[in-house]
Amino acid sequence: MRRPIDFSRRSWRAKAVGLPLQKNPRYRTGRGAWLLLAVTFFASASAGEPAGLSTSRTDLTPKDQARVLAVTRLATDFSKPEPFELMQGGAGTSRKDVNRDAFSQSAANITFEEEATFKLGNALFRKNWVSSPSSTQASDGLGPLFNERACQNCHLKDGRGRPPGGGTGSTSMFLRLARDASSAEEKAALADHKLLNLPDPVYGSQLQDLAVPGLKGEGRVRVDYSEQKVTLGDGTVVSLRKPSYSVEDLGYGRLDPRTTLSPRLTPPMIGLGLIEQIAPADILAHADPDDRDGDGISGRPNIVRDELSGELTLGRFGWKAQAASIRQQAADAFAGDIGISTPEVPKHWGDCTEAQKDCLALPNGVQQRLGTAEAPPPVMDLVTFYSQNLAVPARRGLDKPEVLAGKRQFYEMGCISCHTPKFVTLRGTPDKAQAFQLIWPYSDFLLHDMGAGLADGQRVGEASGSEWRTPPLWGIGLTATVNGNTFYLHDGRARTLEEAILWHGGEGRKARDRFAGAAAADRDALIKFLESL
Repeated sequence: MRRPIDFSRRSWRAKAVGLPLQKNPRYRTGRGAWLLLAVTFFASASAGEPAGLSTSRTDLTPKDQARVLAVTRLATDFSKPEPFELMQGGAGTSRKDVNRDAFSQSAANITFEEEATFKLGNALFRKNWVSSPSSTQASDGLGPLFNERACQNCHLKDGRGRPPGGGTGSTSMFLRLARDASSAEEKAALADHKLLNLPDPVYGSQLQDLAVPGLKGEGRVRVDYSEQKVTLGDGTVVSLRKPSYSVEDLGYGRLDPRTTLSPRLTPPMIGLGLIEQIAPADILAHADPDDRDGDGISGRPNIVRDELSGELTLGRFGWKAQAASIRQQAADAFAGDIGISTPEVPKHWGDCTEAQKDCLALPNGVQQRLGTAEAPPPVMDLVTFYSQNLAVPARRGLDKPEVLAGKRQFYEMGCISCHTPKFVTLRGTPDKAQAFQLIWPYSDFLLHDMGAGLADGQRVGEASGSEWRTPPLWGIGLTATVNGNTFYLHDGRARTLEEAILWHGGEGRKARDRFAGAAAADRDALIKFLESL
């Protein structure tokens, strides 16, 4: 068995693979040259740039730059797996048995002491918070309005949620609420990135269906589906379900007529620490906002304001790449999903608005002896460490002929135009386990217009109402194993990987049409490849 390539711990022996296929215009030689220029010649221009938007990799020597460019080139030989492809999460890849706990393993390359920290973080991730006041003061602060009492209740088994109705596993779909700016002050706040979007004036930024005793929940999401038939090139008919969303039993009057409803499933937690350590330059190098190469793919970064430094930086987490770091994503989830304040988001009453006087009148869970937030820094440190070190499972069956054939189809149909196969993480990382790792997330972490069929109508920072961040695909083949369901896309409308592909529109339309027009054997092979990730 080949060991994973770990640039920080051993010499590099992998041979450079050939240039990418010419039928994928986004990755022609010219684009590779653009990346090389971005890496080698922008150093002086980036001196005044925020670190999170750097267009050069200052962590690399010229020799390292050449090595990284060579090892991240796209495959051209589909007769066998690429070197180190088995270990898609680098040296931290989990080789544990494939079962329901496949997403809950710690990175294989953390130390014994770090394993203890990981387990403490796991305990807090599973912790049920309680309403204030209570005898368990360190657990006080739930709500008053909330969606769940613990992180794990949404990210069941650290995996994917599912929409309401049918199936098994955790129902973990939230409705995000947002409206367009109308006043000059609102528009200025959005333009300056002080706000990612505007919440509903009464219900806030997220609909919370649960509440502490003495308070009523905000409402209950209702999903209605209509079936629409799609005929593939060989005559096969596939039924897609199109959802429509509404809210029943509103507890505080009507929603603002301008407020839009955006359903969001909880995504898997694996590999987040590795994603956080991808160099901004390597993500920005794939951006083509003006579609200069004319391939119809114009990925854009979501530039957000870092809550701690105040600087503009690259968003890379969340369905619309609205969070710049795992810690910020966790803090936003604590506040929005559970109603727990953190130093990063000091909202002691969670998402309660000024219009919800009864909510704001209830006690909060701040214990001054523990800090000024309901989840003080030690809690955030542990939860963040846990989230950063959940391992990516190893590939399965990657040398099978049908999987290799499916990988070829994945490339030739153009899926790699957004689902970038691999990166090498930064050298100087806070956690050595994530330093200089060759990883295979299959995402460019950019925003892409996915067409009207998937649009939610909500602008989030730079993301428009039809744009979504490319989700990483590693682990997607274990969805049923871990979560007992196979619901995909941001709202779980797709019941199979085939349906998920057929929903692609906008910038994904060409790849979708190639899939729809392919022979059944080629479609099946591509699905086998995805199931191996």
